[in-house]
Amino acid sequence: MKSFVRSVRSVRSICLLALSGLVGVAAMAETLEVSGSTTVQTRIFETTTAALKTATGMDIKFLPVGSGKGLIALVDGKVSVSATSEPLADTIKSAEKAAKELDKTFTAPSNLKFHELARDEIVVIVHKDNPVQALSKAQLKDINTGKITNWKDVGGPDLPVKVVTSHAGSATRGMFQKMMMDGSEYVTGAVEIRTTKEEILEVGKEKGGVGAVSEAFFAANPGKVKTVKAPDMVRPLALITAGAPKPEVQKMIDFLQSKEGKKLMK
Repeated sequence: MKSFVRSVRSVRSICLLALSGLVGVAAMAETLEVSGSTTVQTRIFETTTAALKTATGMDIKFLPVGSGKGLIALVDGKVSVSATSEPLADTIKSAEKAAKELDKTFTAPSNLKFHELARDEIVVIVHKDNPVQALSKAQLKDINTGKITNWKDVGGPDLPVKVVTSHAGSATRGMFQKMMMDGSEYVTGAVEIRTTKEEILEVGKEKGGVGAVSEAFFAANPGKVKTVKAPDMVRPLALITAGAPKPEVQKMIDFLQSKEGKKLMK
């Protein structure tokens, strides 16, 4: 009899362990990965993750690799949704540039869907001690392409210009090039960084620094920089899917596009 009881207990223990494993697998399945723009991460996901979990039952894991690399991850099937801070056509161009740097080819499928969540403004930043107050489109182009190398040429002090930009495949970089530089390449020697936070820190290191970042991120993390007046640069913040969103992705999109979701965004 004792042997029988021990056997029953053993079977019950095995069943409980198996059930526990199944619960663990189910919990893992509720984690949704989003790959892409650091601006979207800062403006949208940092302030909505907790509410998203309550509204959808999912944990959100954001991979801040930039808009271009995010789209590559989507097309490669590594994630079911990517995040971008530029229009779809420009995101595809950013992905092509990022792929080239990664020594791989990229072809955008025809079924990409663009789900806009908000709008964002790009601002020009300089060191807080730089007396320059405004820069025109022509001046910004000449500064970032290397035609202007000293701040005295735009009414500032006799100080070398230090151009700072985000990495190839970054939406902020791509949009700035398109809007202010007419698609021209950055000056050789421009300092390339990975995140917006790093760009603000880099511009703040030297009085000659200049860069372009999301206005919302600057407002939250001004560091040792200030903004200067420049032409308007407004862009969309969005999610991209290959075809119709999967049910779990659609839940996330629905919440972020709702009034409740928008109230939580920076």
